[in-house]
Amino acid sequence: MKKEYAYILITYIAMQLSGYIGYPIVYTIGVKGFHASESYMKMVTPTYWIVISFIAALIIVLLILRKSERKYQLERNTPLPAGKSFAWAIGGIFLAFFAQAIASSIEQMIGIKEGSENTQRIVSLIETFPIVVIVSSIIGPILEEIVFRKVIFGTLHKYLSFFPSALISSIIFGLAHMEFVHILLYTAMGFTFAFLYKKTNRILVPISAHVMMNTLVVIAQILYREEIQKVIENQSFIGGLFS
Repeated sequence: MKKEYAYILITYIAMQLSGYIGYPIVYTIGVKGFHASESYMKMVTPTYWIVISFIAALIIVLLILRKSERKYQLERNTPLPAGKSFAWAIGGIFLAFFAQAIASSIEQMIGIKEGSENTQRIVSLIETFPIVVIVSSIIGPILEEIVFRKVIFGTLHKYLSFFPSALISSIIFGLAHMEFVHILLYTAMGFTFAFLYKKTNRILVPISAHVMMNTLVVIAQILYREEIQKVIENQSFIGGLFS
């Protein structure tokens, strides 16, 4: 693995664990620096740190990636033309939802309950703190595609064929979401985005599809939450997980 890619992985992992340091810092600044009440800061500190840590991680990752792209530009495969790549990005949204539908159907057959606690937590957080939508719909997907597709899948694919490299990276992608009951759904999503990256040789394609898919899910969950819940209760809802 390129050392720059290792730095990206370290940055992503550090971001995920940064709350142990970040929460006390944000809490202290809010209470002592801005004289906010302790109860208020206890409520908003996790949200503030999520936004701060994701933005900081994205900036660091993009800087590292920029350096890596310049250093290894001769190793890059020829990307698909922009027009075709755009078409794949749009089509990738439908592929992603189709993959979810298949995975969801399999989960139903083996008795896994539909609906995602992860999704519901994020939507509730967005309704309370709308700024979180920047993380769930934009920053999060960008980081995930760089980490799980460009870095992990891309590195594995240098030594393995598409299927095993996509499968391994997609399982890691699913495990990283800490919702093990829906590992099949997340793996299906990861496989779809790995296919888009392989097909176009442009990381912007799975990033775009991922961003648009998450945005559509947020809108649907917020505008039609009651209707979706009724459908879930009737066991006919498919898809709708953040990834």
